[in-house]
Amino acid sequence: MSPNGCKSCGKAYFANFAAQARKRRRNQKAYRTKYMKVNLPSHEIIETEEDLQRFHALNADSPWICFDTEFIGEKRFYTTICLIQIATPKGNFLIDPIKLSNIQPVLDMLADEKILKIAHAASNDYRLIYNHYGVIARNTFDTQIASAFLGYKYPVAFNKLLESELKIRIGKGFSVTDWEKRPFPKKQLRYALYDAIYLYDLFGKLKEKLDALGRFDWAMEECKTLENAEFYETDPYKETLQSNLIKGLRFNEKVMLLRLLLWRTEEARRKNYSKEMILPGKYISAIVRGAREGIDAFKHNRRLPDSLVQKYGKLFIEMYNQPVTEEEKEVLSRLPKDGYEDPKHEIMMEMLDLLVLYKCLEAGISHHMVLPRQAFKKMKNTAGYMDPSLLEGWRKEFLGPEIVSWFKHRHELRIAFTEGKFELKMSKEFNGV
Repeated sequence: MSPNGCKSCGKAYFANFAAQARKRRRNQKAYRTKYMKVNLPSHEIIETEEDLQRFHALNADSPWICFDTEFIGEKRFYTTICLIQIATPKGNFLIDPIKLSNIQPVLDMLADEKILKIAHAASNDYRLIYNHYGVIARNTFDTQIASAFLGYKYPVAFNKLLESELKIRIGKGFSVTDWEKRPFPKKQLRYALYDAIYLYDLFGKLKEKLDALGRFDWAMEECKTLENAEFYETDPYKETLQSNLIKGLRFNEKVMLLRLLLWRTEEARRKNYSKEMILPGKYISAIVRGAREGIDAFKHNRRLPDSLVQKYGKLFIEMYNQPVTEEEKEVLSRLPKDGYEDPKHEIMMEMLDLLVLYKCLEAGISHHMVLPRQAFKKMKNTAGYMDPSLLEGWRKEFLGPEIVSWFKHRHELRIAFTEGKFELKMSKEFNGV
């Protein structure tokens, strides 16, 4: 009904209301089309061999380049590099590796020690470059790594760092867009360009602050780890060793988990599917725990689809029944021991971690950069292990000989309570660190 209570008038009223709403939407669309055009920074798209050679000739002697990539990793084993963004003193360039069969000139520039590469979270991009082309980038300033030496939480997002340091706000709405689709919409191109064109100014701002604190060399030393090939190589057993499921399994079930995850990875590699497409993770526990009871256990498990049991059930049972190899025993021996078996050791390690945290807060440097969680966890759970990064370089300099020695000889540390205070003491004397 209309506001005055007439039914026939009501229909006309709402029809008129809907018509006005449609008109407003058309006007808004027309306004956006006319006045809200996407302004793109100047750039050149490189998608032919001739363009690429000209790009290289123009920029091969550049003192620096800003570097980023866009990629897609969903529904495949091998991540596809879809776009490479490079900013240099000569301009901004978008290089299309999907249309180009060979990007060797770009790889040569990445490997050139004389050219400073400026990137954010470079390990993500460099891992792709290494896995696809076997090339390691040299001489990099990673703004994410550098920011950790200035008190930023590690890892910090690029847009947050950019807003904090340069007062520039960029959207991240295209971070998961379809980068394989051609041609690129203008907003997509703008997003890609923004990931590269502001890096040089950000580098200048961060370097100025690092120089003032005497930490620029520390940052560059840490960035040097990006040049280590081992950094990009994947341990085939990593997924098993870091699995949360493995802690509650019997030995034979651990072996089955190891075999199952290796099989899933190899099948994904062979078919270039994601591992989830080969075998969804939600079924792994039921398969590992049920294999001991045979194929009937799979068939009667309501959590396992009939199609999965029919396709792979016999294979999984055969997998479980194979004799344990010496290699498998060795791999499973790497599993960290439970640190909670020694409560005093647990407390001591947490105390040392808190001391490092306190020192980091005082100095304005990221705690997770100084003492990476994986390194701390391994020292905590592995008797006699000392993370080598604490024994040399900037970490040793920052932490000082006392803290380094406490970590190295942590099993000899004791807490002494005396007259309203407590002290950390070694149970025996050690010379040096």
